[in-house]
Amino acid sequence: MPSLLLSCLPAVDPQTGDITAVIETPKGSPNKYDYDPGCAAFRLAGVLPEGSAFPYDFGFIPSTLGNDGDPLDVLVFLDSSVPMSCVLNVRLIGVIEARQRGEGGSWVRNDRLLAVATHAHTHAHVKNLDDLRPRLLDEIETFFATYNKLKGKLFEPLDRSGPRKARKLVDHGMTAFRTGRPDSG
Repeated sequence: MPSLLLSCLPAVDPQTGDITAVIETPKGSPNKYDYDPGCAAFRLAGVLPEGSAFPYDFGFIPSTLGNDGDPLDVLVFLDSSVPMSCVLNVRLIGVIEARQRGEGGSWVRNDRLLAVATHAHTHAHVKNLDDLRPRLLDEIETFFATYNKLKGKLFEPLDRSGPRKARKLVDHGMTAFRTGRPDSG
């Protein structure tokens, strides 16, 4: 039943108003996983170079659609990693606005939303990007640039914005999901 698919869960928790996130790749994983709604399972999408790992839990916002044709990406700050397929409520703190290009392809927007899990203790004080430790955003951008370069893609950060812009992108992504058009909004 499509209503049971993780990709079709509500983007916003109707009881709390928090954003819903589904974790595809846990913090510390050297493997990248993608949710495949066609079989309602997670597929191995790639392996990072030896010694590399995802810096934080990485996943998507369900019932959204980004310009790249996938659900919106989200990096979640939490005290320790959660397992793949975990669904959790998060508070948006900002976004790394970025574009991505495959080999010989055209540029497409592929932003990285940043959020704090509502159950987090270590990051409970983080309400926006300014609350993060110095240089952390540089490190995250470098991780995604390196990860994409190894896959033959270019990842170019364009801007950093706060929680209002992040929420606007989620709202736009929800509209795009409903209409089936990534460029709607």
